[in-house]
Amino acid sequence: MAELKTKQNDDSVETFLNTIVDEQRRADCQVILDLMKQATGEEAKMWGAAIIGFGKYHYKYASGHEGDSSRVGFSPRKKDYTLYLGYACLANEPLMSRLGKHKTGKGCLYIKKLSDIDLAVLRELVQLAYAHRAAMDVSGA
Repeated sequence: MAELKTKQNDDSVETFLNTIVDEQRRADCQVILDLMKQATGEEAKMWGAAIIGFGKYHYKYASGHEGDSSRVGFSPRKKDYTLYLGYACLANEPLMSRLGKHKTGKGCLYIKKLSDIDLAVLRELVQLAYAHRAAMDVSGA
């Protein structure tokens, strides 16, 4: 079975965010970081080289594939902010319809600018996603 590349590590979240040259993007990432920290009650951890994650859960698919992942997370990709929230959360039409301008795909939420969305709704989505992933944790934690 292939080794997962995106693992939790001890790299500094602050150091990673300080590599973002654009001041507005760096400030937006700080807002997302603070929002996710408050919504989850977890400290941020780096997952791989470019994902900031909160919490951890162990999953196991019917195929036998298993691994660990952050319960929720985000990454300041070049084109969009990518938030890793999972399918169940993104299928919540009442919340998604109130969020504002966004795109979704494969369990991810894509946002171009934070000013395009309602941060209170984003916080609800993060809380929902975090709780859903906690319920999916097969490690018993």
